[in-house]
This record gives sequence, C-alpha cells and structure tokens, in this order.
Amino acid sequence: MNYIVVDLEWNQSNTGKEPEAKEIPFEIIDIGAVKLNSKKVMTGEFNQLVKPAIYQHMHKVTGDLIHLHMKDLQKGRPFPAVMEEFLSWCGENYIFCTWGPLDLFEIQRNMHFYHMHPLSDVPIRFLDVQKLFSIAYEDGKSRRGLEYAVDYLKIEKNIPFHRAFDDAYYTARILSCMEEKVFENYSIDTYVLPASRQEEIHVMFHDYMKYISREFVDKTEAFQDKEVISTKCYICHKNIRRKIHWFSPNGKHYYSISYCPVHGSMKSKIRVRKAENGKVYIVKTSKFITEEDCQKIIQKRDEAKKHHKRKKNGTKFKS
Repeated sequence: MNYIVVDLEWNQSNTGKEPEAKEIPFEIIDIGAVKLNSKKVMTGEFNQLVKPAIYQHMHKVTGDLIHLHMKDLQKGRPFPAVMEEFLSWCGENYIFCTWGPLDLFEIQRNMHFYHMHPLSDVPIRFLDVQKLFSIAYEDGKSRRGLEYAVDYLKIEKNIPFHRAFDDAYYTARILSCMEEKVFENYSIDTYVLPASRQEEIHVMFHDYMKYISREFVDKTEAFQDKEVISTKCYICHKNIRRKIHWFSPNGKHYYSISYCPVHGSMKSKIRVRKAENGKVYIVKTSKFITEEDCQKIIQKRDEAKKHHKRKKNGTKFKS
C-alpha cells in the first residue's frame, strides 16, 4: 500500500469585494502531494496550481501566508482537470495522509461543487499526521504546528513552508519517522456519512471506542435513537448501567458515566455535528477511566446543573 501525503492551499471570500459561495466557502488553489511506498520511501511528487473560478480576489491573510497572487493562479488549470490528474497519479491501493483533519473534507466539497464523481460513497479512513505526531511523541491531545514537529524531529528545513507541496513534503518526512504501529490510530473523514443504521461506524481503537451515526433531522431525533444514547461495554459488548445520565455543559457535547462490573467506569462523550445538508449526525466515544477522572465528570455535571439553574432563575426574574 502507498501513502499519499497531500496538502492544500485555498482561498475564500474577501469581505466587501465578493460574496461567499455557500456551496464552496474554501476554493482550492494549490494541490501538493508526496507518494511514499509501503516502506515509507518517497517515490513520487505532485505539484499543481488551480485556476480560480469562484473567488477572483486573493484573501489578504491567504496571500500573505502562501505568497501567491491572483496572477500566479492564472497559470494554473481548472480544478476538475487538476483533480483528475491528481487521482490518476495516486494510482490504486493507497491511504490519504494529511496534516490535520480538514484537507480531505475540502477536496470532497470542491469535487461535489464541480459535480465530479465522489472519492467514496462511505466515510474515508485516513491518517491525520498531526494527531499521530501527538500520539507518538507527546500526550495524544495536543495539536502542534507543522514547523514545530519538523524542529522536534530535527528534520532539515531545506525548502520553505506554507505552500501545498512544501507542507506535504515536510508532512511526509514526519510520517516516515514514525513506527507503523501508531498508524492504527487512523481518522475517519465524515464528508460522506453512513447512509443507514447498517452502515454506521463502530471502531475499537487501542483504549477507546468510536461510533459515527447516520444523519438525523435534528438533535431531538438523534437523541431518540437507542444506539445513540446507549452505553455499552465495548469489551463485554453488553449494555451497562449508567451512574451519571447524559448531561451537557454547553448544548453541543454530552457526557455520561456507566459502570461495568468487570472493567470498571466508562466515560461516554457525544458530539452533535452538522452535516453539509443541514441535518445532524453523532460522534460518540467511550473510554474506561479512573475514579479521579469520574470525579472530574461529576464536578462538570454539578457545575452544569448550577449554570442551568441560574439561567432559569434569571429568566423567571426578567419576566
């Protein structure tokens, strides 16, 4: 299997100069990639500018960061032509690798805008090298910048940063430093979501379980679904009793604690996310935690209760 390490640069609407196209808020203008073989040896390069069709003014922040001007982009080719060449260059039997979780999502959104055949009809597994760097060398939670990781690994900085190919090159160099065992912590892109209950994703990683749902009309419908709100021991595969029922400190993230007689206390976290079509889907993670971590969740619940009570009393007072 090959590793396709890809990086993008994109442009967006300039306030006051041109409106944002809601179907494509970020227009890809530069695609760079490096191909590594199964031994993580570099075997190919891809580097193409894209001629813009949506935004004809370079956003100031984008231009300053990547040092590209609109006249440079006029030398590029239309996105569909560049993308078709890129996919042909990728070949077969590969996995995408990116620095951070956004690039693959934006590739698919740009492809959809041009009515191109989708990359996949199911969620795509990929390697988020930024996340893998944190797992391999730090705490697994922090998210460092690309140059920080290059310096940490003492990789020679022989080309600039902040152009698509340059950042893909450095990302590939970082990836090649890692042991393949860390690649078990792959990510799942959700531009395309499961189409039915049968296609919903249940993945067990080293120390936690991840569930990605199909689409629901809204949050209310999602929380009426038994699979969404279930707390099941991912080792025993049995439903277990909830010690702390689902609560939310902010209306977006929901927490619960359940207890398995064999494996102990399990924290579950639900994230409610919006799909491209305005509907919602659920990402739920479950992980066994210590008693100290349990107390932190209980404290978070108690603080949320106090906040909701103050808010309710304040509303009553104002009325």
